[in-house]
Amino acid sequence: MPSPVRGNHQALHADNAAREASIGALIGAIKWGLVSAVGAAGAYAMSPLFRGLTLQFKVYLWMCPTTIGSMVEADYRLRQYESMVRAHRRELVEQAREMQLAEELREIEEMDRRAREKVEGRSSA
Repeated sequence: MPSPVRGNHQALHADNAAREASIGALIGAIKWGLVSAVGAAGAYAMSPLFRGLTLQFKVYLWMCPTTIGSMVEADYRLRQYESMVRAHRRELVEQAREMQLAEELREIEEMDRRAREKVEGRSSA
C-alpha cells in the first residue's frame, strides 16, 4: 500500500525501486548460492579438513557468499533503476525545453509577421 505521506508519483517510484532491488537480491542469492555450493562441493571432494567441519559451519560458509551476492546484486539493480529514472527525467526536461523554445519561435515569427504587415501597410499608403 502506498504511503499516505508521500505523493502517489513518489510512492510509485519507491515501489518500483523496491521491486527492482528485490529481483536483484533474488538473482544475486541464486547466482552466488550456486557458486558457493559448487565451491563447497569441490572443497568436500578435495579437502579432508572441509569434510570434518560441522554441518552448521558448512551452511554458514555457503550462506556468507549467498548473502553478500544478494546485497551486491540488489544494490546494482537499484543503481540501474535510479539511473533509468534520472535519464527519463532528463528527457522530460529536455522535451519541455524544446516545447518552450518552439512556442517562443512561433511567437517571434508572429511578431515578425505583424511587423512586416505594418511596414507594408505604411509603404502602400
